[in-house]
Amino acid sequence: MLDRTKIQEVIDRVRPFLQRDGGDVQLVDVTEDNIVKVKLVGACGSCPMSTMTLKGGIEAELKKNIPEVKAVEAV
Repeated sequence: MLDRTKIQEVIDRVRPFLQRDGGDVQLVDVTEDNIVKVKLVGACGSCPMSTMTLKGGIEAELKKNIPEVKAVEAV
């Protein structure tokens, strides 16, 4: 199982970029098969670019720092 603390640290490094645009991200769950579930809130919750933010930003950063992460999904 992945370390939630380490995942949260990476998310905290990404968070200022989201907050700058009026959004944010919350860690919801980490599954046994290494899928990180997050909730995009604020402007990120309704932004048409949220999928790109999720995959190209949050998921890419998590995979770079924690290679065991298989995917990041919005819930």
